[in-house]
Amino acid sequence: MLLYTLISMINYLVNIIVIVVIVQFVLGLLISFNVVNMHNQAVAAIWKALNAILEPVLRPIRKILPDFGGLDLSPLVVLVGLAIIERVLVEVQYSALGM
Repeated sequence: MLLYTLISMINYLVNIIVIVVIVQFVLGLLISFNVVNMHNQAVAAIWKALNAILEPVLRPIRKILPDFGGLDLSPLVVLVGLAIIERVLVEVQYSALGM
């Protein structure tokens, strides 16, 4: 039961990180296409908060990935990695429960 609770908590954290990555990606697109303005204090605060949360995760991946000429694929790598982690945790959960 403890393992099930622990895996469920980790899955919730993974889902929250996935949502944060997607929100940062969409906000980055909106900023780059001038749909939202960085001079707006709310937008700037949200952007800084999202970057502060995700930069420790994205920085090592950006160092490993080759330069794609302005195209940042590190959020995609994070999403794929999180999907793999989530799938492994589900398999561990099922094997622990004997399913």
